[in-house]
Amino acid sequence: MNLLIKISLILSLIGIIPINTELGNSEEPNWSKIYAEELFHITEVMVTDVASPPVAARIYAYSNLASYLVMKSQGSIFRYEDIIETSYLKNYEWNIENNPVTSPEFVGILAMLKVGQAIMPSGYLLEEKQKEWIEKALKDKIIRKKTLQSHIDFATEVATKVMEVAKKDGYLQLSTLTRYTPQKGEGFWYPTPPAYIAAVEPEWKTIKPFFIENLDDFDPAPMAPFDMKEGSSFHKQLMEVYNTTNELNEERKLIANFWDCNPFKVEFSGHMAIGVKKISPGGHWIGITGIAAQKANLSFAETAYVHALVGLTLHDAFISCWKAKYDTDRIRPETVINQKMDQRWKPLLQTPPFPEYTSGHSVISRASAVVLTGYFGDNFEFIDSSETYFGLPERSFKSFLLASEEAAISRLYGGIHFRDAIEEGVKQGEQIGDMIWSKVGTTN
Repeated sequence: MNLLIKISLILSLIGIIPINTELGNSEEPNWSKIYAEELFHITEVMVTDVASPPVAARIYAYSNLASYLVMKSQGSIFRYEDIIETSYLKNYEWNIENNPVTSPEFVGILAMLKVGQAIMPSGYLLEEKQKEWIEKALKDKIIRKKTLQSHIDFATEVATKVMEVAKKDGYLQLSTLTRYTPQKGEGFWYPTPPAYIAAVEPEWKTIKPFFIENLDDFDPAPMAPFDMKEGSSFHKQLMEVYNTTNELNEERKLIANFWDCNPFKVEFSGHMAIGVKKISPGGHWIGITGIAAQKANLSFAETAYVHALVGLTLHDAFISCWKAKYDTDRIRPETVINQKMDQRWKPLLQTPPFPEYTSGHSVISRASAVVLTGYFGDNFEFIDSSETYFGLPERSFKSFLLASEEAAISRLYGGIHFRDAIEEGVKQGEQIGDMIWSKVGTTN
């Protein structure tokens, strides 16, 4: 082993650079960029499957967890506390062989894609992406053919173990639970136009969180009760939605559309319903995580860490939010306005198919922003290009928290949430993010 490779190996073991002895040259791949590109293949399949926001978050959690586990098994030292030991995952016997490999980065990406393949209905679409990744790794000398099979076997082992744990989180039992039926009476949620899709994931609160020990600890403050009397809190908020959407300027329309992230959007052409491809709210914040990792020039190990942390945060935040949604079962602005005020009114954004309180984007955006701020620091400026794939322009932000505030208020501009659902959602997300960061945020 030459001196350069020896130095690289030593530095990798203390977490300064990732292991990659097969390159044989001083130019290290841009691993944070490569990671984001390969992870986006999973996002593309989620869009194809029309994965609901909470389901998408679960997929991101487990797929990124696989990459993190690979790096952890190879002795990488991370900047902050071990995700496994600070979450319920510590209760499982992982039993992942600590067989040194020449390119854990190659294994990490392959394991991530393998989990994506196993966890999604259309995951078979990732088989071709895995072949392409192998071909690229061989071509770029990230891996050599003589060690290829051992690396593939290791990726398979990690992905298999992750899926064994995923099967124990309650997801497979959802179909056996009592089916949701909309409640009768004023103020309760009811399917909304144009497709009148049935309620999505009404029993998601039964899924096992990673960090949250008691879901009741993160319940939001009580919402304004349904009351159409002029001057009531509910009526004031209803009028705010109505008036705001009727007076939108171009900037507010752009903000609403930028953060729409509604995978259920449907457009009609005659009698034909056409699904419009949209990234999920969690997918948007995973995109921001990748952008930040690239700007900070993170190593592969740290890139895997922060993606896994955000993935697990999204998962827990959605569980908490979905519990609040179906505990309150609150009506959407569109339904009330059409019934009580203006039959022809439509929100700028299409109303998602689940109850209103609290605002999901408000909860998960704030939770994600809190942990990203903890990791990258305050006032981390970035250009958010997460939506360019879907035809929307980039937006610049001076911090993650400011981005989360814009994501939250976008729901008012879009006409799909009341103000208390937004503001209490932000508080709910901040509590979740603070709790998670308190567990992992100690510098090693």
